[in-house]
Amino acid sequence: MFENLTSRFEGILRNIRGKGRLGPEEVEEVLEEIRVALLEADVHLGVVRTLQDRIRQRAVGEELAGVLNPGQQVVKIVLEELTGVLGGETMPITFASKPPTVVLLAGLQGSGKTTAAAKLARWFKAKGRNPLLVGADLAR
Repeated sequence: MFENLTSRFEGILRNIRGKGRLGPEEVEEVLEEIRVALLEADVHLGVVRTLQDRIRQRAVGEELAGVLNPGQQVVKIVLEELTGVLGGETMPITFASKPPTVVLLAGLQGSGKTTAAAKLARWFKAKGRNPLLVGADLAR
């Protein structure tokens, strides 16, 4: 799922990166492509609309930076807004005062939960913890 979304965004942003001028029509085309890509990746419609509105407001409403051409500026805005929607800042893991610390991973089938769990376990091990992976799927 994420590979497809990543490749879609790379294609969308690659198409506008080299353009010298982007008017409101071009911004709307980019926003439509972003909307379709996110909806096909099962992103909630409300999140998609909020993201579109924020990108539209910044891309059309604000002065473009003198250092970047308009295409590069829109790419920068899209990346900043996506980062903001996804959380933006990292937060430390808070471990339970008395072990064990339970970490629950939830997601759609094939979205990478098992891989993420293995990577987390390896990271915990490198930090001196003793991870234990337990599969608690309903269908396994």
